[in-house]
Parts: sequence; C-alpha cells; structure tokens
Amino acid sequence: MNKKKIINDPVYGFITIKSDLIFDIIQHPVFQRLRRIKQLGLTDLIYPGAHHTRFHHAIGAMHLMSQALDSLRSKGIEISNTEYEQAQIAVLLHDIGHGPFSHALEFSLLNGIKHESLSYLLMKKLNSDFNNELDLAIKIFQNTYKRGFLHQLVSSQLDVDRLDYLKRDSFFTGVSEGSIGLERIISMLNVHDDRIVVEEKGIYSIENFLNARRLMYWQVYLHKTSVSAEKMLINIILRAKELSSNGNKVEAPQALSEFLSSDYTLDDFQANSRLLSLFGEIDDHDIWGSIKFWKDSDDKILSRLSNMLLNRELFKIKLSNDPLSKEDLEQIRFEVADDYNLQKSESRYFFAYGDVTNKAYISDSSSIDILTKKGNVLNIADAADLPNIKAISKIVKKFYLCYPKNVYLRPS
Repeated sequence: MNKKKIINDPVYGFITIKSDLIFDIIQHPVFQRLRRIKQLGLTDLIYPGAHHTRFHHAIGAMHLMSQALDSLRSKGIEISNTEYEQAQIAVLLHDIGHGPFSHALEFSLLNGIKHESLSYLLMKKLNSDFNNELDLAIKIFQNTYKRGFLHQLVSSQLDVDRLDYLKRDSFFTGVSEGSIGLERIISMLNVHDDRIVVEEKGIYSIENFLNARRLMYWQVYLHKTSVSAEKMLINIILRAKELSSNGNKVEAPQALSEFLSSDYTLDDFQANSRLLSLFGEIDDHDIWGSIKFWKDSDDKILSRLSNMLLNRELFKIKLSNDPLSKEDLEQIRFEVADDYNLQKSESRYFFAYGDVTNKAYISDSSSIDILTKKGNVLNIADAADLPNIKAISKIVKKFYLCYPKNVYLRPS
C-alpha cells in the first residue's frame, strides 16, 4: 500500500505525508476521532464557517513543524531524520486527549482532568500499539529529551500549535485581525543555547503575532456569545450527570453514559485502560445526539436547556470589571427560580458566572526571545520598540454573568 499520501489543506495547500509511521498513526481510530471534534467548540453559533476540526489542526501543526525543522536545518542546526519524524509525531498527537467540544467540557464531563494528561496517556497507548516507535515523540512532548528546543516547537509561547490555530481559526471564522506573517516567522526561527529564538529581523512579525493573538481572544475564543453557549452546554452536562448518578435513566451512547454516571479521576484512567478506550470513542456527535434525546426528557431542567441550545436561544451575558456580589447572586437565584418555577437549588442550571482572562503573552514564563545582530538574547517585551508589547503582557480579567433573556434583573 502506498502510504506517501498528499492532503489538500484549505490553509496551506498540499501537505505531503512522507513517513509510513505517521500515515499509520493518522489512520488509527484514536486519531480519526479528531475528525469529529470541532476545533472551536460552539463558536460556529457566532461564526458559521468555524466548522474545522481538531484533525485539521493537528495535520496543520505537523506541517508547520516540518517547515520549522527545514528552516532550522538550512541554518546549520543538526536534526536527525529520527528527531525530525518524532517531533512531527509529538505535535501531531499533542491534542489527542481533547474531549468533545475541545475545551468546553474539559472540567465538567471529567473530574478536572486536563486534556494534556489524557494526551500523554493516549500517546502511551499508541506507543504500545506501534511497538514503542513513539518513545522519542513522548519524550519531546514531555520535555524530557536532551534537545529542549524540539519541545519548544511543540509547546511554548511561540510554537507551531499556536501558529497553526491562529492562522486556521482566522481563516475559518473570517476574522482577519488574526492574520499573521506565518512564513516570515518560521523563516526567522533559530536555535541559541538549545532554545528557540527569533532573529532580530523578525521582531515586527512577532509583534503582529502577539497582537493578533490578543485580538483573536476577544473576538473569537472569549467572544461573549461563545462563552454563553459553552456555559449552557456545561450546565446541560452537569444536569445529565446529576440525574444519571442518582439512578435516573439518561439516554446516551454507552461510552458517554460511563462518564455521566461516575466521576473518574486521573488515577482511575491510569489504573483502568478500559476507561481510556471508552474516552477515546467520545466525540461531538455523542453530545449532540444525546441532547436531541434530552430535549424530550421528563426532567424539565434537562429538557428546557437542551431545547434552548438546539434552537440557539442562548443566555444573555453581561461582562464587567468587577466580580458578582453576594446580593447580585441571590437576586439572580431568586428571579430564575421564580420565573421557571424551580427550587432555589435547581436555579443554578439556568445561570452561570465567573471570569475570563486574556493572556496574550506572559513575559516571565517561557518567554519569546529575540536574537540580536550582536548575538545578545532579549525577551520580546524588552527588545520591541513599541510599548504595546508590555501592555499585551498584562493579564486582562473580565467577570461574566449569564442568564435567560426573559429574566429581568433589578439594577444593583
């Protein structure tokens, strides 16, 4: 069988798979599941074109890894063929642990288990399936390999993961503010003392990259309507879990039912390979299919929320610079309970509150370094001649309150 395949990607054009091992990994059911998990969760409710998947993103990140490694090789950085292939595999599998709707259900369907931890466990499973041929890829992923710059290309503040999702998400949402000078950034990468650096000529491309990332957060990733939709989905899952754990019948596919009825920890996943296999079956389709059952549920809370989300009757959302007071919280609980004829304890499913943060660049953590013409290495925040980089380095936090549009709240 010819495994030297070409994928026609809408963002980059033709992507060539040159490795038999990479082809076989892509064909594996665990990786094929990423075709059924959307990259941006429920963002297509705001930007109708945002239907691209984790599969798209993983293939794109692998392609950019090959371009970055080719660029480094052209500058005399020695990278063996094994390191080249394994670095591609590391980034290809970096998101393999994402559950349905990507980040939206990370801490509701599961008991606070980060997707990176599940990615590692699934990579170990794949490594077993492929006779330990992924050993080096796992070391690169975990940053335990002696050449740390390879891990930086997989996970840092300037990695091929971020480069791809900014370019791809901008393309599919149509948000042009997310556009970045991808080719120039990659061509300006270099290695200094086993760390990825950007040559001084590329400094303005990095400034644009950071600014684009900040804008994409507010316009796409933290778009208030997207936040509202995600909170509704989370409340639906939490209600389904409460009903299921109390012994009520909740229609769902077998794999999803397992996680609705029990709160498993990471230790449970490590001790029971069956759980990992079940998780590796769940995708967006399981959630939407279940919600279509739940809209006719005897439970009025689950039924009402499911119908609202299916029909895009989303919660109203208010953003502010100040957290919600206890008085405001009591008011929303009372108004929701009264309007929906619920007990006060049940009203929590019809509103949500919390905070969102925009971390475009964290200057004191895994910094983006500029290699000057004199051979000095500077943090981009210090090297840039524009004050906006220092401003971008500041974490911006906003507080939100989501609740049904028909609920009236008295001015506080």
